[in-house]
Amino acid sequence: MESCCQMPVNESSIMTNCPVCHLKGKRVPLITLKSLLKPTSLETINHEECYAFCSNPSCEVVYFSHSKTFSKDMLKVRVYQKDEGLDVPVCYCFNWTRERIIEAMQDNERPTDHIREQVQAGRCGCEVNNPQGSCCLGNVAAFMKTVNTNHTPNTNECFFHKKKKATPSTYRLHD
Repeated sequence: MESCCQMPVNESSIMTNCPVCHLKGKRVPLITLKSLLKPTSLETINHEECYAFCSNPSCEVVYFSHSKTFSKDMLKVRVYQKDEGLDVPVCYCFNWTRERIIEAMQDNERPTDHIREQVQAGRCGCEVNNPQGSCCLGNVAAFMKTVNTNHTPNTNECFFHKKKKATPSTYRLHD
């Protein structure tokens, strides 16, 4: 049975490259846009078009189609790939922010284990919570690797140090 909110998609309307930065986008379900766009932007979506997510951090565009783009300021949430703040979620379903991940790693916890447990229990809602419209585990693992890469070796006790402007390359654990 088809939902009244699910309309047929015109496959020929798929645009693969962001019209602003020309980076290849990743297709996102329409429900993602419906969940995360502010009402004034939601009123402008075309249900017959396919939309893609632009992950380029330096591009203002978050979603695009052949006829429309949606920028960061048109969303209800801040976008992990486009906002370097420590309080921005990396995992939107379970509120794993950069800061929370770093703190958990300091306590030798693995946020990915917690997220996997929640996913296996059927509690995630990535398609409606995460702006990229899909699972965040890859983002969380990549961020954890970035933190680990910047960890100073030969120390058992670590704490977080952030340079003046927080960027992914400035997250590090050190003694």
